[in-house]
Amino acid sequence: MATMGSVPHEETGDHIMTAEDPAPTYLLVTDLVARARNGDELAWGALVELYAPLIWSVCRRYQLARADAEDVAQVVWQYLVGELDRIRNPRAIPAWLVTTTRRECFRVQRAAQRSCPAGYVLDAEDVPDDKGVTPEQELLVTERHAALREALARLPPGCRQLLTLLIADPPVPYTEISARLGIPIGSIGPSRARCLEKLRRDPAIAALIDADEGREVTRP
Repeated sequence: MATMGSVPHEETGDHIMTAEDPAPTYLLVTDLVARARNGDELAWGALVELYAPLIWSVCRRYQLARADAEDVAQVVWQYLVGELDRIRNPRAIPAWLVTTTRRECFRVQRAAQRSCPAGYVLDAEDVPDDKGVTPEQELLVTERHAALREALARLPPGCRQLLTLLIADPPVPYTEISARLGIPIGSIGPSRARCLEKLRRDPAIAALIDADEGREVTRP
């Protein structure tokens, strides 16, 4: 499968769909991923067309030369090709692409730093928290985050508000949660348990749990 790593032209008369356009729906991306897995070049090209502007925007933030940006895009697409069979939640793709592109941009900048004058230092904000995480691990993390956002969005408003407050950082005191939601402090614990059970039964979370259990069974 061709990786089509070149980034889009910055100015063009043709419309290029981006991740922010209303057209690319969950079902569309799911269909494209399924077809690309089976070697459909048109589906793969559509995925590249859809998300190339996202990769380009990250490269621009790092102020990469066009040739370097094209190299980064090529590597990122190659990574995505290798992860197609592992993608369970296509909504995780944009976040995964951003993280992976940032790491590749930093790699390019770090290589360029070796030829820069002494005293040149990369912007600390541009340095990703790289602890040897593989693309597969990054994909798992972003899929879990995407699944959690989906499941939370489908919860009843009361459960969604309660769980959001309970996982807030810094922690929100129970007295404040009680006042905000208008529920007794003593009912927060039982309500939390019921809401978490609803969250676990959500299809997005259930699929992740099943996949994780299957991975544990097959792990040597």
